[in-house]
Amino acid sequence: MGSGFSSIIGISTTPSSPAKTGLGDLPESVVGSVLEHLNPQQICRVAALNRAFRAASSADFAWESKLPENYELIISRMFNDKFWLDMCKRDVYARLSRPNSIDDDTKKVWLHKGTGKPCVLISFNGLSITGIDDRRYWSRIPTKESRFGSVAYLQQIWWFEVDGEVEFPFPAGTYTLSFRLQLGRSGKRFGRRVCNSEQIHGWDKKPVRFQLSTSDGQEAISECYLTTPGAWNLYNVGSFVVEDSKVPIKVKFSMMQIDCTHTKGGLCVDSVLIRPK
Repeated sequence: MGSGFSSIIGISTTPSSPAKTGLGDLPESVVGSVLEHLNPQQICRVAALNRAFRAASSADFAWESKLPENYELIISRMFNDKFWLDMCKRDVYARLSRPNSIDDDTKKVWLHKGTGKPCVLISFNGLSITGIDDRRYWSRIPTKESRFGSVAYLQQIWWFEVDGEVEFPFPAGTYTLSFRLQLGRSGKRFGRRVCNSEQIHGWDKKPVRFQLSTSDGQEAISECYLTTPGAWNLYNVGSFVVEDSKVPIKVKFSMMQIDCTHTKGGLCVDSVLIRPK
């Protein structure tokens, strides 16, 4: 009778079992050790597990190792004020992870998701291009296919040369430099992307020569023919190594096809990309 009554009202007559421990009971030091081995995307995902992980995912110790070793130099190069001094490390990482414009919007900088090191994208407006202000040779075309909203389009020229340089406090590591180019002029027809290739000529006669050099004496040279009309391609120039993250390195680069026995045209120049390898 007693046992039956107890079962009806939901009271157990058996000894109560000890409460089980879960992820929420992990010490903060243990949670912190786990987060140190995760990448930023994984940290954001595990933050939804419970309060312990959510609190730890906002702590500075979880993001300190995700930031570049010289992130303070990078921020100083990108911004003039000291707003970031009052920000937590997570917010600093978030600010650096999205494209930030510098040098009168001729460059954009953001952190690479895989390595946590900076990528630098340099617009054609930040480059020295032979004849760029002469409308007989070049025109500036607005487009959504560029992060900068426009590209330089070459109609026809004899002497083709593009030069540029950038000085930036890259963290220690290896970086590659590439030109983003397209043969042909993109457009829209009936809502669909099309590419006008009528003016493409001269790029199959001689290869384009790419070069880079750094302020500490590194050099790289490559040559290739421009191919694949209608598609944006990254033409790799070469790599360079940064050993001292405390000293900004200057990188000079160029591409040229200066054989004046023939003209060349029908090329879009968008930007130059430097990214961690």
